[in-house]
Amino acid sequence: MTQAADRPRIRLKPKANARGLRHGFPWVYANDIVTDRRTRKIEAGALAVLEDEKRSPIALVAVNPNSKIMCRVLDRDLEATLDSDWFETRLSRALQMRERLFDAPYYRLIHAEADGFPGVIIDRFGDACVIQPNAAWAEKHLEVLTDALVSVTGVSVVLKNASGRTRGLEGLDDANLTLRGKAPDDPLPVPMNGATYMADLTGGQKTGLFYDQRPNHAFAARLAQPGAQVLDVFSHVGGFGLAMLAGGAAHALSVDGSAAALELATKGAQASGFDGRFDTRQGDAFDVLTQLGQEGAQFDVVICDPPAFAPSKQALDAGLRAYERVARLATPLVKAGGYLGLCSCSHAADLGRFRDASSRGIGRAGRQAQLIYTGFAGPDHPQLPQLAESGYLKAVFYRL
Repeated sequence: MTQAADRPRIRLKPKANARGLRHGFPWVYANDIVTDRRTRKIEAGALAVLEDEKRSPIALVAVNPNSKIMCRVLDRDLEATLDSDWFETRLSRALQMRERLFDAPYYRLIHAEADGFPGVIIDRFGDACVIQPNAAWAEKHLEVLTDALVSVTGVSVVLKNASGRTRGLEGLDDANLTLRGKAPDDPLPVPMNGATYMADLTGGQKTGLFYDQRPNHAFAARLAQPGAQVLDVFSHVGGFGLAMLAGGAAHALSVDGSAAALELATKGAQASGFDGRFDTRQGDAFDVLTQLGQEGAQFDVVICDPPAFAPSKQALDAGLRAYERVARLATPLVKAGGYLGLCSCSHAADLGRFRDASSRGIGRAGRQAQLIYTGFAGPDHPQLPQLAESGYLKAVFYRL
């Protein structure tokens, strides 16, 4: 008897989008599946064969009855085995592209569905990798994934970060682990766009650093002419501010609510040789923007890169109002002829709605603007064309 024949069957309801799944959509929602006592008893992370309403097979899927995304498509080969060869083949394909695009091993190695690993994030920091296994199937196969990762990349340190919001939705724990080697005692220096960033792989946000904004950092650096005064709001570990200093800005002010993040930003500025040109201001970003406006502060370039204000469709309206408010408060801080960059990592707010909210905020602040550039995540964060959520990051730059 074949392996496919041994696996449980998951059947779509008649009105489910079987065509979309055959054409590359990677998720099956619980309300599209015929659920009975048998399907509800399938172990989270187990493999099954997905069938259409006529019982014709579609794909090999990972099942989690505890999640709204009940099935994640893993392979079109129903006989596929998730062994070391399966993982190494996909990891090698991902690594090949990153090595072509980047001179140094600092990048997102695996970007979930777009790299054939549904729900899995792997960021690389030289000799260390951080895995976010945000789906039950990945947690179940974490050991073989880790072995394959070490075999393909040659890294000696592999950490598990369990802080992702998605893990809670999947019914998974929040325990971080050292899977291979020894976790670094100190933040690691990461070279990017001519600056050095400090990544805390064990105590920082997410995996320790956000690689997705790299091309947008580079564009902002081009706007920072020699002598420019720049403001980086929601700066995390120095993102846009350090890049603009590397581009020639005279001085950067980084604003964030996290003292730990600002401490790392300061260490990054020191490691980059920007001593005396970099300052921080801790506080709620909306409050600090308001205070800077009251102080009459003016900058040549202002960048605002907030967290996801609209992480779900239910939060969309409130999130768009927040993006508009950011734009309205930041606009008066930009000198005439200066530049304003606004970012969103909310997949629920598409580019059109985010751009409209940003433009509305600028208008309500009484300024005229030219939209000069629209940016997205870098190529180490590829998009799966069939999955809009994989294109979550947007950045819009205006000349005011």
